[in-house]
Amino acid sequence: MSVSELIYDWNNVEPVWRKPDRHIGFDDETLRDGLQSPSVCEPSVDKKIELLHLMDALGIDTADIGLPGAGGTHAAGVEMMAREIADKNLKIRPNCAARTHKNDIIPIAAISQRAGIPIEACTFIGSSPIRFYAEEWTLDKLLQMTEEAVTFAVNEGLPVMFVTEDTTRANPETIRALYTTAIRCGARAVCVCDTVGHATPDGAREVVKFVREIIDQQGEKIRLDWHGHQDRGLGVINSIAAIEGGADQVHGSALGVGERVGNTPMDQLLVNLKLMGWIENDLTRLREYCDQAAEACRWTIPLNYPVFGRDAFRTATGVHAAAVIKSYRKGDTELADLIYSGVPAGQFGLKQVIEIGPMSGKSNVIFWLETRGLEASEDRIARIYERAKQASAVLSEDEVMALV
Repeated sequence: MSVSELIYDWNNVEPVWRKPDRHIGFDDETLRDGLQSPSVCEPSVDKKIELLHLMDALGIDTADIGLPGAGGTHAAGVEMMAREIADKNLKIRPNCAARTHKNDIIPIAAISQRAGIPIEACTFIGSSPIRFYAEEWTLDKLLQMTEEAVTFAVNEGLPVMFVTEDTTRANPETIRALYTTAIRCGARAVCVCDTVGHATPDGAREVVKFVREIIDQQGEKIRLDWHGHQDRGLGVINSIAAIEGGADQVHGSALGVGERVGNTPMDQLLVNLKLMGWIENDLTRLREYCDQAAEACRWTIPLNYPVFGRDAFRTATGVHAAAVIKSYRKGDTELADLIYSGVPAGQFGLKQVIEIGPMSGKSNVIFWLETRGLEASEDRIARIYERAKQASAVLSEDEVMALV
C-alpha cells in the first residue's frame, strides 16, 4: 500500500487555491533587500557568488544583486556578480534596485554593458497616502519621475520592472496612475509590494487582481511580481494568495532575512509550493542554500525553524519515536518521514532523527545504538535509559557515548 493511500488529505477535499496554469517564477532578494536587516553582516563578494550558484541550482529565476547607485565597493561587487552569471552561463537572471532617478539607473546600464548581460532595472517609488503625507509628495510629481526614469532606462536598453512601495496601503487611483504610466513608458514588469507586512491573504489577492486588471487593460505582455514582508508572519501565505490573484513571480530571501522581522522566507515558500504540487524544482540543495546564507550573513537559524532548523525532524518523545522506528523497521523510509511529520524530510535532503531524553522509551535507546552499529545489550540499554529519565533535557551524543 502506498503512503498516499494511508493519508486522507483534507487540503485537497475542496481547495480554495488551485494549481496555476502558468510558470511561477521566484526572485531572490537575499543579496539586496535581505541585507537591510539590522542584524546581518554583509557577505564577501565570493560568498555572494556562492549563493548565486545555489539559487541557480534551485531553479530560482531572478536575483536582486544590489543597488549599484550606492557606488564604491558595493557597485564593484554588483559588477563581479553580473560577470559571474555571464561567464558561467547561469540560468538565473540579474536585476538591480534603483530609485526612480537617472543617477541610480546609469550605473546599472554601465555594468550591463561591461558584463555583456541584460540587467533588469527595478525602479521603486512610494505609493501610499501615508508616504505622500510624510514626504510631502504629490501624485503629479511621482508620475513625472516615473515617466522620466522608466523612459530613460528603456532608452538605455535595460529591461524595467516598475516597483511601487507600500502598494498594499495605496489608493486604487494612485496605483492605476503609476502603473499605467510605467507600462506606457516601456516597463515590462511591475511589482506590488507589501513593504511593511500589512496585508492579509485576502488583501494580497485583491490588490494583485486589481493590478492584473490594469495590465490587461493596457493590452501588453507584462510580468506581475509580488514582494512580501513578515511583519504579521504572513509572508508565505500572502505569496500563495498573490499567485492566486494573478502574480507571475514572487519574491523572498533566504531564511526570511530582511528589514525589521524580514522578507518572505524563500526556503519556506519553495517548500510549500513544492508540497502543493505547484512547482517541480529540485530542492535537494535547499538545506545547503540555507546554511550557506546563514554562514555568509552570520545569521543564526532558530532551532525550531521550519524544515531547516535543528529540531525540525528531531524527536525524543517515546510515542512519536516508536512510530517512526516501527516505520523504519518495515523498511519504509517514506512512511517514517510522514508518520509524525507534515513535511517529508527526504524530499529536501534530510532525514528523521531519534534522540534520547526524559520522555523517551527504551525503543529510542535501542534504535540510537543500532543506527550507530553499537550492540544494544540489556545492561547498556538500562544504563542509558535510567540516565535519560533523570536528565532535564535530551542527552547529547557525547553523554550517550560516555554511557556506552
